[in-house]
Amino acid sequence: MDPARPSYPPKARPGDRVAVVSPSWAGPGVYPAVHERGLAVVREVLGLEPVEYPTTREVGASPEARARDLEAAFADPGVAAVLATIGGDDQIRVLTHLDPAVVAGNPKPFVGYSDNTNLLNYLFDLGVVGYHGGSTMVHLARPGGAHPVHLDSLRRALFTRERAPIDPLERFSDRSGDWSDPATLEAEVEQFDEPGWTWRHPERVVTGPSWGGNLEVLQWILATGRHLRATEAYRGVVLVLETSEEMPPALEVYRMMRNLGERGILGVAGAVVVAKATAWSPERPLSPEGSRAYRGAQAEAVEVALEEYAPATPAVIGPDLGHTDPQYVVPYGGLLTLDGPARRLWAQY
Repeated sequence: MDPARPSYPPKARPGDRVAVVSPSWAGPGVYPAVHERGLAVVREVLGLEPVEYPTTREVGASPEARARDLEAAFADPGVAAVLATIGGDDQIRVLTHLDPAVVAGNPKPFVGYSDNTNLLNYLFDLGVVGYHGGSTMVHLARPGGAHPVHLDSLRRALFTRERAPIDPLERFSDRSGDWSDPATLEAEVEQFDEPGWTWRHPERVVTGPSWGGNLEVLQWILATGRHLRATEAYRGVVLVLETSEEMPPALEVYRMMRNLGERGILGVAGAVVVAKATAWSPERPLSPEGSRAYRGAQAEAVEVALEEYAPATPAVIGPDLGHTDPQYVVPYGGLLTLDGPARRLWAQY
């Protein structure tokens, strides 16, 4: 693998074995019924055979143990892809225990988002394309069933090398079921009309390797400096950013964007894609009006930072690449295209 130019790993085929791992939080150990629901989709809908590891369901597993499972998944020639069960908040402690030679020497599609931004960035630094989005518990065990939009993009990530559009949705949600009562997963949660995307400087077509991920996790990566390249290495990337269900306030989002600006990354990026913000959680159950106000304030904070640090850079705010539902899976390190004149977003899987 050439670290300067991430390469797509070999693709899986129906019938293959795929690793199902918990590199951050072992949600399957807390909510086994939800986990089993997701595994059933892996088998019955995707046509793959899930393989669990010792820490997949082990709550409180050490970083060293989780790293061993990741290494085993990548090293096993009989495993065609690696799927994260869910995110968490301490995957950054796992990466120091990984052998980069094992991971880079056995590239395969890794699918995850949120705290899995850590591993996606690690793969990017090794020159391996990953896939941002998706988790077996949140998306495959989704209330009402896995969404066709998500499944289509996940299949592309796992099985194909297609170029496909990322289109605005008609309806979306940021609500969730109560995992302590699996019966709540039988019916879809409340849906809302798509508010539309906001385009900045859409005069050009920009294609570049994607990089970024969860904005909060990126702050940890910036703080440690681990697996982070010199700023010039990010010139021309399509910067993909999203925020979590912790719903950082608009001022904090601006400050996180400012960090990327002061680091120089906003200034060298070829384009910026900021996902629609999730604006509801069980801990903060905003009304629909409150959710719209939260999203508006976050979008305004993003635009202020872009105006300060990347005033002429093409950008779009609103695609469903983050914690909203349905969620598109997109390449991380692979090619994204912003076609401003056509108001289209494309992913090369």
